[in-house]
Amino acid sequence: MPQSPVPVFETADEISTEASVVVILQAARAGFGPRAAALDTDMNGILSRACSDRAALAECGTCIDVIAPTRRVVVLALGEADAVTTLSLARAGGLLAAHLEGKGECAATLVLDPIAGVDLPAAEILSRVALGMRLRRYRFDMRNQRQGAGSDRTLRVQLVGASGADLAPALARINAIADGVEYARTLVNLPPNHLHPDSFHEHLEPLREAGIDVEILDPARLKELGMNAILAVGSGSVRPPRVAVLRYRGKGSPAQPMAFVGKGVCFDSGGLCIKRGEQMFDMKADMGGAAAVVGLLIALARQGSPVHAVGVLGIAENMPSGTALKPRDIITTASGQTVEVFDTDAEGRLILADCLYYAASRFNPSVIVDLATLTYSVMRGLGSVFAGLFSTDDAIASQMIAAGETVGERFWQLPLDKAYDEGLQSPFADIRHHAKDMEDGDAPYAAAFLRHFTEDRPWVHLDIAGKEMADADRPLGREGATAFGVQMLEEWVRSTRATN
Repeated sequence: MPQSPVPVFETADEISTEASVVVILQAARAGFGPRAAALDTDMNGILSRACSDRAALAECGTCIDVIAPTRRVVVLALGEADAVTTLSLARAGGLLAAHLEGKGECAATLVLDPIAGVDLPAAEILSRVALGMRLRRYRFDMRNQRQGAGSDRTLRVQLVGASGADLAPALARINAIADGVEYARTLVNLPPNHLHPDSFHEHLEPLREAGIDVEILDPARLKELGMNAILAVGSGSVRPPRVAVLRYRGKGSPAQPMAFVGKGVCFDSGGLCIKRGEQMFDMKADMGGAAAVVGLLIALARQGSPVHAVGVLGIAENMPSGTALKPRDIITTASGQTVEVFDTDAEGRLILADCLYYAASRFNPSVIVDLATLTYSVMRGLGSVFAGLFSTDDAIASQMIAAGETVGERFWQLPLDKAYDEGLQSPFADIRHHAKDMEDGDAPYAAAFLRHFTEDRPWVHLDIAGKEMADADRPLGREGATAFGVQMLEEWVRSTRATN
């Protein structure tokens, strides 16, 4: 599997005389701290002159590059001190990583002096910059490269300004988060001839290595369990569907788990209700919800989080053929409820129906969270800024929205109202899986449909359609998969555990 070199972060007490690139973390309108001032003195005041413009450090992430006879010094702007957050620091780190890469630099020493007005520990400041550097450096590349060709491009960074004892746990957490985000991105970036229902289990080895139990429910087992909805979705493909069940239990965790359910449609052609060509091009990413669950569990396990979490991934391909799911089919789901099919391109909610019921009935979870690239309507309604959130528990919804704001994965709560059930009435089955009107706000109807399969557990539905891929480089990632949802859920799990 394509892997970009993982940056290496180390702690140091002071700036090494051999450091060829030194990065000074500097807030706007703040004088240099002792380390930066000493460096400025050694450089005959070049740094202070370069930063003399009041606007020079105002925009977070700006890199002021000074080339001296023996080294390169970069002043990384953090913006106004009272506006510094963990998110702004990560974005600054991402912009720094892009700057260094553009200059061909693969090693740097990050230097932090105390900054008045920044209400964050030094270890948190440095580790968040490091997180941004890791996320921006991730690269997916399947181009042919000769064995041994090229030099080692691993980024090596020394962190100066916090004790090793404080930095160690902070770096352990951000490296675990980055591991999860990067692997989720890789899963989404993989082409559909490499990642599909027959091969998905092969790509779950990092979970096993992290101490997570992996169980694969094959088609025969799905039939035994009555999971006819996911079987129907996969019936048009030569590769039958599976369900992956993931279990992580940290030391000291509660008996009752949190359950995370992910839509894992490895390719979505729309089935018999086939998509237009331009709609189909990025449908390898329709498993972004399942990838986010994988990434979350890796992030939790690799930092040894004391939580109990299960993941249920519905893995299928939605393809047209003589055996494919048809409009007006009626399916008996695992819950026993019958569903009348309307649009075969609304396959995700069918998969989730069986997986939600399975998670609720098998594990008795304290909460169920599902992630799915589910509807075009949530993209039309919220645009590129927010993803959609529906919940039966407003307190949990508020916690998740706050966690999303912290990490830059933004959600907007949308209505989950039983009035939407009126549009899901069928004269022949217990429920229709889609409203009659194709243009009548499909996202809340999809959420209303899914609620019928949650067994009245506290439940959050995250419609992340349109957030799974980026069409251009961003501060925290290159063009391609984003792993949207991993960081928000890790932050939510951590904050929830801290308050319980």
